[in-house]
Amino acid sequence: MLRLIIGVAAGYVLGSKAGRARYEQISSATRALSESPVTRKLVLVGRQKLSDKLSTKPRLEPMEPLDERTTILVPQDQLRR
Repeated sequence: MLRLIIGVAAGYVLGSKAGRARYEQISSATRALSESPVTRKLVLVGRQKLSDKLSTKPRLEPMEPLDERTTILVPQDQLRR
């Protein structure tokens, strides 16, 4: 409990020394980073990759096309080998 109180006190003292201007600087930099199109794209790609890894749906593999416009997809575990 004493360690927690010392940690909170040290954080308060260091934070108050930095002042409001530093807080605003950190806040604006964080906001700019989170609203960046590049960051949003990275998050979207990361979520999609994670979703693909955790998906319980079987992956579909393309088979031979029936004609120019039609392709049959079947679960990977049902492919004939």
